[in-house]
Amino acid sequence: MYESINNYLNTLLRDSAPDAPVWNIESIRQGKKPHWNYIDGCMITALIQLSLITKDVRYSKFAEDFISYYIDDNGNILGYDQEKFNLDDINEGRVLFYLYEKTGNEKYKKAMDTLHRQLLGQPRTETGNFWHKKIYPHQIWLDGIYMAQVFSALYEEKCLKGDCSDIVKQIENVEKLMRDPSTGLYFHGCDVSKKAFWADPATGCSKSFWLRSMGWFMIALADLSEILDEASAKTTGRILKDLIESIAKYADPETSMYYQVPDKVERQGNYLETSGSAMVAYAMLKAARLGIAEEKYAVLGQKTFDGICKKYLKETENGLTLSGICLVAGLGPEDNKRRDGTFEYYISEPVVENDAKGVAPFILCYTEILRRFK
Repeated sequence: MYESINNYLNTLLRDSAPDAPVWNIESIRQGKKPHWNYIDGCMITALIQLSLITKDVRYSKFAEDFISYYIDDNGNILGYDQEKFNLDDINEGRVLFYLYEKTGNEKYKKAMDTLHRQLLGQPRTETGNFWHKKIYPHQIWLDGIYMAQVFSALYEEKCLKGDCSDIVKQIENVEKLMRDPSTGLYFHGCDVSKKAFWADPATGCSKSFWLRSMGWFMIALADLSEILDEASAKTTGRILKDLIESIAKYADPETSMYYQVPDKVERQGNYLETSGSAMVAYAMLKAARLGIAEEKYAVLGQKTFDGICKKYLKETENGLTLSGICLVAGLGPEDNKRRDGTFEYYISEPVVENDAKGVAPFILCYTEILRRFK
């Protein structure tokens, strides 16, 4: 079964160019010009990790050529606008550390510095957490921890003094504000000002749990636990272990996958979702490898990966296709009342195939499985 994964990925790469990646379904549907974005960042991160574990230089070469297209010799980033203060735009910066170390090309360091300057000026909530975007005032989203904090930790460790206390504090605030004590699951967003139309007036949290948002958070915790100093990693590891134990209770008995709204398994319209399931599986596998979680969760993570392969990795007339991927979901802004954080909203978003928000965590999960069999 695993043998087909490399063929599937190679087909995606064959059909993609830096200015036209076939995995960025959002950009394709919206007719956007090539621009720096988190979706491509996820995919390139996965390719670099696959290259490191397999020693296949095709993946690292593709990654280097792809990112080089978006950064000129002065470190300017194509399509990037700091004034949007969008944490999503930080994510692709993760790959710059690898490329700078590999090539020594100063343009990658300049681009890293540019993204770090955004974080220095990023608006913060009264709790000290980054706003998710300028258009989402006072709001913390689980997604943002992955989008910004892994880059921030890498920058701190490699370029500054290694003080990651602010990163850990922001994550502790997320645990305090957004963890549901009855289930151990985390709400997608929290408006600290409690003014957003989707926010609970008492807690500021959104109404439902969204699988992929928790997946982003879990990947961030797993990756940070490998980067941070021992004391800081102990905190991120504790939070990750708790969430792993909580979400594992919602695994589908047949596939070991998870539902788009994880705690509403029986509700009509809910479905087993690929991207979030792959993220949870990756976090479980990596947490077990790092000694954060018990080995049984690595076994469960691999079962989830196998479940995705069996259910959603299918041969079609267009070749192998990975389906069951929620295209996108969010909260607001104020002029978009449809995105209200309810169960009905989350199951209403389009379900697509071969989008990098599903493909990238699927490949990352695959790299952890390869590590198990090295």
